[in-house]
Amino acid sequence: KSIANVAKNYKPRVVKGIEVESVYSGLEIIKANKESNFVNIGERTNVSGSLKFARLIRAKKYDDALAIAKEQVENGAQIIDINFDDGLLDSEKEMDYFLKLLASEPDISAKPIMIDSSRWEVIEKGLKVIQGKHIVNSISLKNGEEDFLKKAKIIKDFGAAVVVMAFDEKGQADNYEKKISICKRAYDLLVNKVNFPPEDIIFDPNILAIATGIEEHNNYALDFINATKWIKENLPYSKVSGGVSNLSFSFRGNNKIREAMHSVFLYHAIKNGMDMGIVNPSMIQIYDDIPKDLLKLVEDVILNSSEDASEKLLEAATLYKNDLREGGESKEDWRNLTCKEKLEYSIVKGITNYIEEDLKESLNLYDRTLDIIEGPLMDGMKKVGELFGDGKMFLPQVVKSARVMKKGVSYLTPYINSEKDGEFTRDGKILIATVKGDVHDIGKNIVGVVLSCNNFEVIDLGVMVPCEEIIDKAIKENVDIIGLSGLITPSLSEMITVAKEMEKRNLNIPLIIGGATTSKVHTALKIDPNYSGPVIYGYDASKTVEICKILVSKEKDKFIKKTKEDYRLQRENYEKVKLEFISLEEARKNKLKIDWKNTLIKKPNFLGVKEIYDYTIKDLRPFIDWSFFFSAWGMKMKFPQILEDNSYGKEANKIYYDANKLLDDLENSKIVKLKGVFGLFKASSAEDDIRIFDKDNNLIETFNMFRQQKKNKNNINLSLSDYIAPEGLEIDDYIGAFLVTSGTEAKEYANNLRENGDDYNSMLLSFICDRLAEAFAEKLHLDVRKSYWGYSSNENLNYDELLSGKYRGIRPAVGYPSIKDQKEIRKIFKLLNGEEATGVKVTESNMMDPPSSVCGLYFANSEAKYFDVYKIDYNQLEDYAKRNNSDLEELKNRLPNILI
Repeated sequence: KSIANVAKNYKPRVVKGIEVESVYSGLEIIKANKESNFVNIGERTNVSGSLKFARLIRAKKYDDALAIAKEQVENGAQIIDINFDDGLLDSEKEMDYFLKLLASEPDISAKPIMIDSSRWEVIEKGLKVIQGKHIVNSISLKNGEEDFLKKAKIIKDFGAAVVVMAFDEKGQADNYEKKISICKRAYDLLVNKVNFPPEDIIFDPNILAIATGIEEHNNYALDFINATKWIKENLPYSKVSGGVSNLSFSFRGNNKIREAMHSVFLYHAIKNGMDMGIVNPSMIQIYDDIPKDLLKLVEDVILNSSEDASEKLLEAATLYKNDLREGGESKEDWRNLTCKEKLEYSIVKGITNYIEEDLKESLNLYDRTLDIIEGPLMDGMKKVGELFGDGKMFLPQVVKSARVMKKGVSYLTPYINSEKDGEFTRDGKILIATVKGDVHDIGKNIVGVVLSCNNFEVIDLGVMVPCEEIIDKAIKENVDIIGLSGLITPSLSEMITVAKEMEKRNLNIPLIIGGATTSKVHTALKIDPNYSGPVIYGYDASKTVEICKILVSKEKDKFIKKTKEDYRLQRENYEKVKLEFISLEEARKNKLKIDWKNTLIKKPNFLGVKEIYDYTIKDLRPFIDWSFFFSAWGMKMKFPQILEDNSYGKEANKIYYDANKLLDDLENSKIVKLKGVFGLFKASSAEDDIRIFDKDNNLIETFNMFRQQKKNKNNINLSLSDYIAPEGLEIDDYIGAFLVTSGTEAKEYANNLRENGDDYNSMLLSFICDRLAEAFAEKLHLDVRKSYWGYSSNENLNYDELLSGKYRGIRPAVGYPSIKDQKEIRKIFKLLNGEEATGVKVTESNMMDPPSSVCGLYFANSEAKYFDVYKIDYNQLEDYAKRNNSDLEELKNRLPNILI
C-alpha cells in the first residue's frame, strides 16, 4: 500500500521493444508466435474424443488414463485438452481429481492444459485446482452479452486464456461475414468492457465440413481461411484455433483423402495466420509429398476453385487406397490367401481396401466376369447371411459387408456389359416402399441391405410412395414380393388401401407388412381380409429375410396356406375376447380428482413462444440415451452394460466408437443444425379438452384428448385433461408445447451417403440424428423445468434418473399412447409457428419430416409418467369427432388400432 501511494504520483514507465506475446504454461512455457509456427493441441484425454479414455475414467483406472496424456506429450502435443462431459460421470469431481493427479506427473504437467467443458461449474473447478497459465475451452455469445462478460471476468481473474467460439444468440457462424462479425463483437466486449488481455483471446471461427454434396458447404474452408486472415489483421494480438478433423467429415473411412485435405487446409490456414488447432499428427502428410494429381483436386476443394471440385474429388476418392483400419483388421496375414479366399474374406470382414485390386487379379482367373460374382463374392455374402441368421454377426457388420459387395459389383459391371454372354441371377426380386404420408425409412433401409446380402434384387421406391406407384412398378418389374413399411398409425390405413387395390387388380404377389406400428394381430384383422393373395407380417430384418427366402422356394405354397389359416384363427380368437370396459359417462366420473385449491401452481417465468438455436451437439451429448441407439442396430441390451457383454461387447464397442467419432465430426461440421421452439401458455380443461389462451386470455387453440375406458383396480380412468385445472375455478394453470429437430440438413446428407453406396454411415448418421433429437427434447425439458417455467428450479438428477423420467411433470409426444391422434401435431405447429421456426414439415398423414424430430406437450402437474388410451369404444370416438370437428369415418381409418 505504501509503494502504491508513492507510485500513484508518477506516470508508468514505457519500455520499448518488448513484444506482446501469447504465453501459456504448465511447468514449462509454450508461446504462440511466429517462431512456434503452429501449436498442436492433443485431445485424446477427452471422453468424447477417446472411447478408451472414457472407459478408463469410468473404471477409475487413473494411472492408465494418465498414460494416455503422457503418450500425447511424447507424440508432440504442446497443449493437452481435458474433458469429462459424459452422462455417466460426475464431471466436476473427475476434473478436480484428474487435474490434481496430473500435477504429480512432471512430464504431463509441464504442458499447458486446455480445460474443456460445456458446463461452467466444471470449468471453474478446473481453474481452482490447476497451476500455471492455462486455456478455457470455451465461451461464446450464444447466451447473450451478460453471460459472456460474467464468465470472461472470472477467467481473467484466474489469469487464464480463453477460446471464444464464433457463436452468437442466432447460432453458429457459418460464413465469412458472420465469422468476422461475431469475432469483432466478442473482441470489443472483452478488450473494452473486461480489459481482457487481447493476447489471451483465442478465436475458433468454426472449421466446418466441405464436399458434402450440399452446395452451401463448398465455401466453408475458404471462409475460415479468409476469416483467419481478417482476424489477424484487425483484432491485434488475438490467436486463431480450430478442430481440423471436422473439415473432412465427408470422407470418413478414406484416410488418404482426409490426410491430404488436412495438410492442404493447414498449409493455407497457417499461411494466413492460424496459430493452433486440434489435429491428429498421424492424419496429416507433408504438403510436398502429396501426389500432384491429388493435390490439385484437394486444393480446388479447399479453395472452392471450381463448381465441380467436390464431384471430381469424390470420383477420384476410390482410386486412393484406405488404410486397413476401416475393416477393423490390424494384421495382413490374410493377404497371403488365394484370390478367391481374399475376396470372401473382404466380404465377410467388410474390408473395402483391397477389393478392386483383388478383383483385377480375379479377372485373369475366371472365364466369365459373372463367375466372379456368382462364385467368391456370393460365397462371401452367403456366409454373411448365415452368420447373421445364426446371431453370430450383427447388423453394423452386415451393412459393411454389403458396402464391399456393392463396390465389387460396380467395379465388375463394365466387364459384364462388354462380354454380353450372360446375366447375374438373383434368388428373387422384391419391391420395398414406405407408404404414402410416411417419411420414416430406416427400418426399410435395413431390410433392403440385409436382403441384398442374401442375393435378392431390391427395388427401393423410397418414402411417401402412393399406392398406384407401388403396384404399377411391381407389375412392370414382375417382382416376387412387395414389402410395405410404415411408422405411424395412418400408415396402417394406407397399407389396407394398397391391399384392396392389389385385390381389385387380381394380383397374387406376396405382401409383407412391416414397421413400428404394425403387428401380427393388426395384419390378421385389418389387412389379410382385404387381399386374397399372401399377406405376411415381417417382425424384423432377420425374420423378413427368412420369409422372403421361403416365398421364393419350393416351400412357398405350404407356408402361405399355413399363414392364411393362422390369421383366420387370429381373427376368430380376437372376436371371442371379452374386455371389461365402462361407459364414457362413467369413465368421466372416474377422472383423476385433484384438490386444485390446495395445489401449488407455479406461474412460468416466461409466457409466449421462444425459438432455440443455440444448443450444440456438445450440450446434448450428456443427454443421449445410448440404449435406444444400440436397439436400433438390433442390439437390445441396456447401456453401458452392453459394452462389457460377452455376446455384444466387441461389436458394440466398435459401433459406439464410430458413433462418438461421428459426433466429434458433427460437432462443428454444420451438417447437423439443431433447431427448436417451445411455448408456455395459460390453460384450462373442459371435460376431456384442454383449452389454450394467450397472455390476454383469448382462446387460441383446443387440444382434444381421449380417456381410458378399461375397468381397473384403482377406479381411475385417466385423460391428460385431468392434469390441467378445470375452467370456472378462477385458477390460472399452464401448459407447454415443444418441437425440436436435428434432421433437416442431415437427412439430405444421409441420402447422399446412401446413394453413393455408403449404407453404413448413412444409417449411423440417421440413428445418431434420432438420438440427438430425443436428447434435444430431454435437455430443453430440463431447461423449461428449471428456468423458463421454473417449477423445479432446484432439480439435480443424474443421467439414469433423467432418462427414467424421475423429474416432476411429463412431456408426452403426439402419436404415443396418451395422445393417440397424430392430427394434434398440426395444432402444435400452429401454436409455435413450427415449420417456419425449425424447417420441419407435416406430411398429409400428419407425420413430421424429417423423422429426426420430436414434438409434444409439457404438463407440470402430472405424476403419471406413462398411461395409454389404447382401446376405447365407438361412442368415445364419435364424441371425439364432434369435439374436434372431424369426420368420423376418416377417424376410424386414421386410428384403426385404438378401437375395441
